[in-house]
Amino acid sequence: MSKLSLAQAKKIINKFYVLGELEDYKPFGNGHINDTYVVTMTDGKRYILQRINNKVFVDVDGLMNNIVGVTEYLRYKLRVKGKDPEKYSVTVIRTRDTNASYVEVDGEFYRCMTYLEGSTILDKGSTPYQMYLCGKAFGQFQKLMSGFDATVLDESIPKFHNTVDRLKKLKKAVDADKMGRASGCRREIEFFLSRADYASVVLDRIKNGTIPLRVTHNDTKLDNVLVDLDKGEPIAVLDLDTVMPGSMLYDFGDGIRFGASTAAEDETDLSKVHFSMELYKAFAEGFVGEVKNRLSLREVKYMHFGAILMTYECGMRFLTDYLDGDTYFKTSREGQNLDRARTHIKLVEDMEKDEKEMQKIVIGIVFDMQ
Repeated sequence: MSKLSLAQAKKIINKFYVLGELEDYKPFGNGHINDTYVVTMTDGKRYILQRINNKVFVDVDGLMNNIVGVTEYLRYKLRVKGKDPEKYSVTVIRTRDTNASYVEVDGEFYRCMTYLEGSTILDKGSTPYQMYLCGKAFGQFQKLMSGFDATVLDESIPKFHNTVDRLKKLKKAVDADKMGRASGCRREIEFFLSRADYASVVLDRIKNGTIPLRVTHNDTKLDNVLVDLDKGEPIAVLDLDTVMPGSMLYDFGDGIRFGASTAAEDETDLSKVHFSMELYKAFAEGFVGEVKNRLSLREVKYMHFGAILMTYECGMRFLTDYLDGDTYFKTSREGQNLDRARTHIKLVEDMEKDEKEMQKIVIGIVFDMQ
């Protein structure tokens, strides 16, 4: 996607119900999927303008119906709790002519949302305090969405956390070996295949009802959290594109996968890659501390396993993409996706060694045994 020109930005923002004229605009955030801008109007108000990547989100109607439904419900729950929805939740700005949630301009799709003033993105690296705030933010999101019927949401990315399907795709990539790379990563392939039993653990329990189907965010990382640093409190979570039906274990687990590693996702020196129990505990205290009164017994039992599962699944996705020729994840060098897979293997191995302690921490938070 190319950068918007000033004329394009003016043309697009004028299609939304905003006051004044465009005064300034600049790129915002570190997202890899959509193009995001902060636009400033002549009345001083700022908005988020995003170009939606409809190659990833092919059903734009379904995507925006999800986001509108979730944000309107969040705003309702915030009002019930006596909190200002203008401060703690984004609002989707409607279009002037049709009251729609997005517009199509020159074959591209755009949406506009309010900009939450007085907030800061948590994107400076993992510390225990940041992990705690991140976990608390996503735990609050779960708590606020607890009364929402997850079945009305579309799957914005079908089978996104269907680990059984991800395993099938890996096996298919190995068999096809279209880039001739399989011989150089036999150990990595065997690692994921040898843990095939992991793939169905959560899916089977969602199916039999022992793990509830819930609204899940599915991208629970630091730079999707807005905080008030002066008050030390979460404000809101961003990037609702991947909000879908799923398990709370996915959100807990992906937050740990992303934030509780001591090294970069593509680190080549695996001696630097470790699973940090300190960062795990901080995130768990924030997340589980918010939702502990709403958890089923099976969610308590398997919450820690969500971290193992999401790290296993994402590592498998990196390896599959490497075997397929690096067609999904962006890469800047040869072998980057294989390195990403290897760091995830290392993290899974560390978590397996610490599994009992990980579970103990969750149980201690739920039952106030710390």
